[in-house]
Order: sequence, then structure tokens, then C-alpha cells
Amino acid sequence: MTERGPILALGPVDALVADHLRPFGEVVEVGSGGQSLAEFLPLAIGLIARGSSVVDRRLITAAPRLRVIGRSGIGVDLVDLASASERLIPVVVTPNAGTNAVAEGALALILHLVKRLGPLTELVREGRWAERESVEVGDLEGTTLGIVGFGRIGRRLAELGKVLNMHVVACDPYGDPVTAAGLGVELVDLERLAETADVISLHAPLTTETTRLIDDAVLAWVRRGTVLVNCGRGGLLDLDAVHAALLDGRLAGVGLDVYEPEPPPPGGHPLFRHPAVVLTPHVLGLSRRARRRIFEEMAAGMAAVLAGGRAAHIANPEIYQGA
Repeated sequence: MTERGPILALGPVDALVADHLRPFGEVVEVGSGGQSLAEFLPLAIGLIARGSSVVDRRLITAAPRLRVIGRSGIGVDLVDLASASERLIPVVVTPNAGTNAVAEGALALILHLVKRLGPLTELVREGRWAERESVEVGDLEGTTLGIVGFGRIGRRLAELGKVLNMHVVACDPYGDPVTAAGLGVELVDLERLAETADVISLHAPLTTETTRLIDDAVLAWVRRGTVLVNCGRGGLLDLDAVHAALLDGRLAGVGLDVYEPEPPPPGGHPLFRHPAVVLTPHVLGLSRRARRRIFEEMAAGMAAVLAGGRAAHIANPEIYQGA
């Protein structure tokens, strides 16, 4: 007989998640805006981590019946993988569902900045039509796109860049040269990327090696007028260094969809108030289609585990070694 119990959602989820998981128990939203987390944790057989929810050792230890953790996305820097793995609890991720949405979102930020949509909007609003040629509108064709992190999203953005006749370089110590060559992408080190790219887009995971990856040293290599976009993780950036590069003209524009912490405090860093910065609230990977795919992929993986099988994509596959 299938074991049943509450499946706790740390944030709102689509109704289709409850439909998928109904054979195993009720999906209960807990925490902020929901029911008491402490009340349900001892009974929980599943846990769904949304957005900036932290799933640490304390939480996992407090759930002795926990059999699966679902992450509505791919980043697991806020999930204690070691604690989950000690209990042989799979952490289900959705590596494919939001790929296109994030890549399109990065391109949207890039286009917004290169085409100077913010300043042009202000000209029209303020009735300064005669000054329209004072705002220099840029092009992507013939420029170099530098992608930091050549995983699924980085590769999809490379495809979009090639369609726009951009030269594409990528930095990823684990990048596959054969895959890169097949896409017409040159794999380079970070210094070479910073020196040659007109646009830099970040899609790397947050690890001890990538924390504050883009700092004063890297930004000293960039050419004047470079555009920087981050749809990876907020911790990839040293915001003080980015702000300084924006003020002195090394960076012409910055687009951010991710922050550290999330959400950032009201007002946040001075960088956020600069007119050449465009900000979105970590939502570009949550288009209508992507949201549905993410929830479907996550729920299907969790259901497979709760039914006694294996999910297609988990962040800790080592738990199955020797099984």
C-alpha cells in the first residue's frame, strides 16, 4: 500500500501539482501566508522548495518521514544536499522546463539595454522628441556575446545569439568542446571573455568557486561600454565592483533578474538606482508556459519517487549508487 502523508509547499504552487500528488497525500502550503510549518513537518512525506525557500539540516531533521524534496527550478544552493543525501532523500529538480524562458529573458534584458529602451521611453514621456537622436541606439549584429556558464540555458542563449548574427564565446571549465563547436561557439577563459565581449550574460551556478566571480579584477578587463546581464544567481556578482564599473563607463548597462539576498531590501544597493540598470524580480524563468512545465516536471518526479521509483532528474544522483 502506498504511504500517504502531507506534502508541504514552501510557497504557492499550481493546482496541477496537487492533482499529480493526490494519490500520496494533500499538498499543504506552509510558512508565510500558509499553515504552520512546525505543525506539519513531523508528518510530511514530501517537501516543495519554492523561490528563496531554505531547506536546511534543521528542516530535514524535523521531518522523519520525508521521502522526497522537489525544487521548482534547477538551483539547489538553498537546499542542504548533504543532509538530504545522508537520508537517501532525492532532491528532484527541473533542468529543462525553464531553459527557454530564462534564455529569452536574458535576451530581453540585453535588448532593453542595447536598444536604450529606458532612456527612449523617458524622452517620449517628457515630450523631448527632438532629442531622440541624442540617445545612441546599439546593435547586436556583429557584436560578441560572452556567456559565463555553458549549461542548458547558456547553450540556448548561444543559439539565440547566433540567430542574431552575434559572435559567441563562452566560459565554462566543464563545457564540452564538441557541443560548443557544433553551435559555433568558442570556449575561452574568463579573462579572454571579459576582454572581447560586448555583452556578458551570466548563467553559472553559485558555488564556492563562482561566488563573487565578477569582481574588480574581472571588470578591469572589460572594454568600455560593455553590457552585463545576470540571470544566474545574485551571488555571482560583487555589486560594489559592478557599480564602480558602471559609474566610470566600463559598463554601459546592467540587467539583473537575481539578487543576494532575495528579495533585496527596499532601496537595496546604490547600483539598483542607477538609470542604466534594469531590474526584474527573479521572474524571467516563470513565463506562463515555463511555470506549467516546471510544476509538471517537478510533480512527476516527486510522484515517481513516492510510488517507489526514481525521478528522471535529481540533484543528488549519488544516493542511487550501488542500489
